[in-house]
Formats: sequence, structure tokens, C-alpha cells
Amino acid sequence: MRPVTVRILHPEAGPRAAVLGRWLADERARVAVRHVEAFRAAGAADVAIVSGPPDATSFGARLRGLVRAERPAGLVVLGSGAIPLASARDLRDFVGAAGSDAPVALANNIYSADVVAVAGASNTLGDLPDLPSDNALPRWLAEVAGYEVSDLRRRWRLAVDIDGPLDLVLLDVDRGAPVDLERVRAALAGARRVAADPGSELLVAGRTSAATIGWLERSTASRSRVLVEERGLRTGLPGQRAPASVLGDLIERDGPESLGRTLARYGDAALVDTRVLMAARFGRDEARWPDAEDRYASDLLLAEAITDPWLRALTESAALASIPIVLGGHTLVGPGSRLALRTRSVSPWR
Repeated sequence: MRPVTVRILHPEAGPRAAVLGRWLADERARVAVRHVEAFRAAGAADVAIVSGPPDATSFGARLRGLVRAERPAGLVVLGSGAIPLASARDLRDFVGAAGSDAPVALANNIYSADVVAVAGASNTLGDLPDLPSDNALPRWLAEVAGYEVSDLRRRWRLAVDIDGPLDLVLLDVDRGAPVDLERVRAALAGARRVAADPGSELLVAGRTSAATIGWLERSTASRSRVLVEERGLRTGLPGQRAPASVLGDLIERDGPESLGRTLARYGDAALVDTRVLMAARFGRDEARWPDAEDRYASDLLLAEAITDPWLRALTESAALASIPIVLGGHTLVGPGSRLALRTRSVSPWR
């Protein structure tokens, strides 16, 4: 097997980061340190964290520069918040794929990648275009570079990614949080009660998947109402239409303060991917969305901490609704629904 390099990309808290952004960066750094030791144990020859302040460099340009500078034979690249629930077997599979002599690649999910192993990386990734994110890398390898690309999407735990403070709550690693988490914990507890009640209906809206829907049908007692919207939102592939959302259209018609009332018409509890609503209102470019600190506060139902009027009204409506509503991103309505709706701890730190 060829020697394998692992690079863990860690964005530090930027100069504009406030309390939630700094907390998130610190916890992601902890995950990165754990990954260093775990990948070494899995057989990687060279494992390091590449950190720096946030900037406008695209994922493609960053990875291209790294490969040209280091010339790795086999490469595993991931973000510092990626795959916190990965097992030793999972990491060995990524290292084994990167060390292959054949032109192969392995991702946690070919359509939404957080970790990608690439064999013969120095021969291929030096010509990588300016891909906007890691999500598009597996498809570029398959469609442009001629690689045989496979993924591990059946292992739901590998789709869990720490994108925001809510994910720390879902992972039960939120001890020492710098803000009050009682509202979001109460909303999660309410959603769990609904999911356990055969006479109730749980609504899930956003970038969820057939695998998650199947899990809901098998593992919750409640009925499921699912609105699947904007899968592939962050791939940034050419020719994608502008984001749109049925739920977003209702909110645009009736105002953000209508969210709680609207969701209560359709379910007894709700898990909502608000990034779809933001993309529908503000466009695909996240630079036009409410800033990260506002998004993180919304996920924790801390409406009073939000500066953007639209997002503050949306969050306040959810927090004051007659049903429990949990707001978040892709993880919440995807693999994180298993964490949100189960009662036992799945903490990777225990």
C-alpha cells in the first residue's frame, strides 16, 4: 500500500466570531485532535491539522495548493468537524482506499462529501478547479478525472458533521456551553415525546433523504410528514437552478412570524432545516444570509441574540409555537434526526 497523508482542514474562529462561533471552533479543534491519533492508529503515515482564519479561498484552490506543495501519494482530506462518530473500521477503510495503486476514491457520501480519500492524489488533484466546497469533489473525480468513486452512505454515522453548536447538543457534548441551552433542550425533549407517540405526527422539512425517511418509519412510533427540499444545495455544480422552497414560499406570503402557526397545522412537532429557507429567500450565496452567529443563535432558539430582523422573527415564532420546533441545518433533518429523537447518549467523547 502506498503511504497515506491525512489533512484535517480546521477553520479558526475569525475576527468577527462571537461567543457561539468561538465555542464551535474550539469544539471542532477537539475533534481534529482526536482524528489525528485515530488516523495514525488506522495506518496513515502522515497526519496533520491545517488551520487558519477564514478567508475567501475556495475549497478547490485550497486543496490544489496543498497537493502541489506536498505531493502526497494517497490523500484523505476532511474538515475538523467531520465524522465525529467514525469508528476505527471506518478510518481504516478511508486509509486503505487512499493507499490503493488504482485510480479510486472513497467518500462518506458521493453527493455530500465531508471526507474523501483519493489514491494517486498528486497526479490528479494538482489540476483541481476552484470547487466551492468538498461536496463536489467526488463527482469531479468520477466525471472529469475518470476515477472509480464509491461511498459509505449506508453508514449513517459518517454523515454526521459538526456544522454548528446545535450539532454539539445533538451529540451530547455541550457541557460548559457559553449560553443557555434550556430552550433547545426543551424543544428536543418535546420532539422525542411526539416521536414516541403513535397518535402524533412529526414533520421533517429540508434536505432529508430516503434513508432518513426509512429510519423514521422503522424507528419512531409517530406518523411522519416529510417535506424534502433542496438536496444538493451546496454542491455548486454548473446549471443548478436557483433555490426554492414550498415552506419558504408560505413564510414569504405570511411573514416569518407565521412559521410556528404554519407548522402547527401540519404536525405535533417539527424538525426544520432553516438553511433551505435562507437559500430560498437570500439566494445560494451564504455571504448574503444572516451571519453565522445569528444562524447559530437561531438553532439554539435564542431569538433575542439575533440581529437580522427576518431570522429573529422566524426564530421567535418557533420558540413560542404551540408545538415543539427544532431549527437547524442538514444534520438535524438528516443523520442527526437519529440523535435528536433518541433518548440514550451517543457521545463520541465517552
